[in-house]
Amino acid sequence: MKKLFLMCAVVLGFVLNVSAQDNTAQDANKPEFKFNEEKHDFGKVPQGTPVTTVFTFTNVGNDPLILTEVKPTCGCTIADYTKTPVKKGANGKITITYNAAVAAPFSKTIVVTSNAKTPQKYLTIIGEVVAKAAAPSTK
Repeated sequence: MKKLFLMCAVVLGFVLNVSAQDNTAQDANKPEFKFNEEKHDFGKVPQGTPVTTVFTFTNVGNDPLILTEVKPTCGCTIADYTKTPVKKGANGKITITYNAAVAAPFSKTIVVTSNAKTPQKYLTIIGEVVAKAAAPSTK
């Protein structure tokens, strides 16, 4: 009985070790992001004037990088992104437009989902929407 148990333990250990090596090899081939920036500060933005920034990234992995979803966390932000696979060493982009409707500081997060080693990345835009100066009255 002890020999059978020992034999099972050795076989299980071997299987787990081979599986772990396979996962490590697969991870080495997976695509991965390298962004030019992951947080963008618009500074002061005039109320009612939408602002746009582009987050550029490079696929530093081996396999093609595929973005499956780029989702802003609120309706005041619109995202557009590279929809074709991004090959090793190639660049892609995520364009974010913020509708500066309300005069107040803002911090918005954009969730990027992909087939990368890190399947979800978070991009952030910040700034402050300032009220437009009232037009002088004419009397």
